[in-house]
Amino acid sequence: MMGIEHIENLQLIEGNIVTAICDPNEGSLETANELTGGEADCFTNHQELLEKGKVDALVVATPNMTHTEILIDVLETKIPVMIEKPLCTTAQECAEVISAADDAMVWVGLEYRYMPAVSELVKRVAEGIVGPVRMVSIREHRFPFLEKVENWNRFNSNTGGTLVEKCCHYFDLMHLITNDLPVRVMASGGQDVNHLDEKYGGEIPDILDNAYVIVEFESGSRGMLDLCMFAEATRNQEEISVVGDLGKVEALVPESVIRTGIRGEHWIGSVEEEHSENPEIMHEGLHSGASYIEHLRFREAFLQGTKPEVGLKEGFWSVAVGEAAQLSIDRKSSVEIDEVIEGTGINR
Repeated sequence: MMGIEHIENLQLIEGNIVTAICDPNEGSLETANELTGGEADCFTNHQELLEKGKVDALVVATPNMTHTEILIDVLETKIPVMIEKPLCTTAQECAEVISAADDAMVWVGLEYRYMPAVSELVKRVAEGIVGPVRMVSIREHRFPFLEKVENWNRFNSNTGGTLVEKCCHYFDLMHLITNDLPVRVMASGGQDVNHLDEKYGGEIPDILDNAYVIVEFESGSRGMLDLCMFAEATRNQEEISVVGDLGKVEALVPESVIRTGIRGEHWIGSVEEEHSENPEIMHEGLHSGASYIEHLRFREAFLQGTKPEVGLKEGFWSVAVGEAAQLSIDRKSSVEIDEVIEGTGINR
């Protein structure tokens, strides 16, 4: 699904040509190649593509548990690469990739940053409109996980767990908005509704379908995630609220609405509200055009030789928080981030 999403975005950007595709699943490979008009070289092994494919840059949109092996092979070639989120399934694996990367250009696909309303919220917070950030609240109420090839996304061992697989996006946004590093995570969650009547290889899926997560940052600011994956009967899938000393700003997706309230100027029920758009977006796709903007920025960074806006360190911290949240639920206690990153060689 995400491979198709990437191809559709790439084809709409002038100068991009999809020259090679690799997938071990014949059905997926055939579907992808149809989009190129049969013009791309096709491979079923990524090492063969790296040896024979004529590519200037790569997009890796494979199941999470394959990221580490594939990335390490890609990094040896020094070909610039965009890797779908999460970077890897554990902080330790992320650190292995970081160690292997050297000076290679790696862009991590945390594209929620580029949703128009979210991007505008981030901009306003950075400009200081709400003052020092005290609280970041993110709600995602959505539909259950979609079916993926061979149902790989039904098990924690493949995904890293829901709070890594899905929620790395939100932990990345907390990190970006607070401009701060996490120190402690407290979470409560479970699998109460989804996938309980399914079996694969005799095993029932074990992925969480709801959770609350609180993240404490070095500065004392806090983030909270409210996740429910059986709440598709909702108006907005994502609601992001940032509160500081001076006021509050909210982003609503997919309505793409921004609300701003300044203390002393506005009151409950009376705030500024406006629709947020990005005229650069030529394809909305599955993420309100965020993937398209992500590809524009990736292309610019590649051609100009600049660092990625969303790199390996961002990918690392988003996974570390998700991993800590999964541990917190298992243990029914708070988890220090230092425990999760111990032995990774990554310092604060």
